Amino acid sequence: MAQVQRAPDHKDSPEQDQENAKARDGEDESPESGEKADEGKDENKPSIIRRHPFWTAFILLVVIALGIAAYFVWLIYYEPYETTDDAFVDARSFSVSARVSGYLDDIPVTDNQHVAAGDVIAKISPRDYQIALDQAEAQVESARAAIANASAQIEVASASIDEARAQETSTLAALQFAKDEASRQRQLLQGGAGSLQTSQQSESNLRQAQASYAQAQASVTSSMKNKAAAEAQKNSAEASLKQAEAQKETAEQNLRYTTLSAAQPGRVVRVSGSKGQYLEAGQAVAMFVPDEIWVTANFKETQLADMRPGQPVALSIDAYPAHELRGKVVSVQPGSGTAFSLLPAENATGNYVKVTQRVPVKIEVDEWPKDVSIGPGMSVVPTVTVRPRT
Repeated sequence: MAQVQRAPDHKDSPEQDQENAKARDGEDESPESGEKADEGKDENKPSIIRRHPFWTAFILLVVIALGIAAYFVWLIYYEPYETTDDAFVDARSFSVSARVSGYLDDIPVTDNQHVAAGDVIAKISPRDYQIALDQAEAQVESARAAIANASAQIEVASASIDEARAQETSTLAALQFAKDEASRQRQLLQGGAGSLQTSQQSESNLRQAQASYAQAQASVTSSMKNKAAAEAQKNSAEASLKQAEAQKETAEQNLRYTTLSAAQPGRVVRVSGSKGQYLEAGQAVAMFVPDEIWVTANFKETQLADMRPGQPVALSIDAYPAHELRGKVVSVQPGSGTAFSLLPAENATGNYVKVTQRVPVKIEVDEWPKDVSIGPGMSVVPTVTVRPRT
């Protein structure tokens, strides 16, 4: 059988073992040495500013220019102005109400129609009020006739007084003659020259004259009382005339109230009445918006430091952004909006949290656009120039 011969193991010498170990150590240390080499290269590499000085300077100049431009934009377009989006068109709108009751005869207007001062908005049936006016006029005529009658009675009483006084004067003269005659007859009778019958006749005539004089005095008194009664009747008739004239004026006024007309130019909105409808006094027929409108802007109280009446205002309406309006500040309300609300804040009770208040500012517009419809409640953005540029 063949024998397998094994190759003899060669043992490395100590020098070769040391060389092999160094070689292996060198292989293990090679990554670290590479990193250190890269770091050395990075340290020696110049910065981006040194590598791109032109672009760095250009970018720096652009940033400075943008900062300056932003400052001027703020200085020109923001710093001199105060603006708010809490602003609305305002007006003193009111309801058109019936002042007398009755049935509607006609409503010649429609919703959103513009009317001039004096134009008719609604008509109430005037028949009942015309009848009341006719009755009042008849009472006036009756009172005037009573005054004329009393005046005539006063004239008659005055004439009766004059007649009674004349009669009194006549009877006084007759009484004086009767007194003198009776005195003479008594003297003659006592002297024996006269007769008893004649003396008695003169005494009888004296008593008749006295009675006639008393009757004349009573006639004067009666005539004077008749005149006083006629004057009192006249005064009563004059009072009745004034009362009748007042009733006539009331009837005329009620008759005028049957026609509801516009007191000023404006627009009729929300017409609620219709022909044939019965209206009570005070019932609304429509709403009325006058042509006189303005803008109420509720600025924060921190925006009012430099705001004064007369400052110019630029406005834009949300509904019509293409229309640029100009106006001016008219007044600043002396108090916040909550101070005049139905339930004002009670800051003295409970926990207090400070909230920036808003103050209404009234702004008048120089000229409202004619081609669009603008009314109360529409949103507006006003910009007030509070620090004019010089």
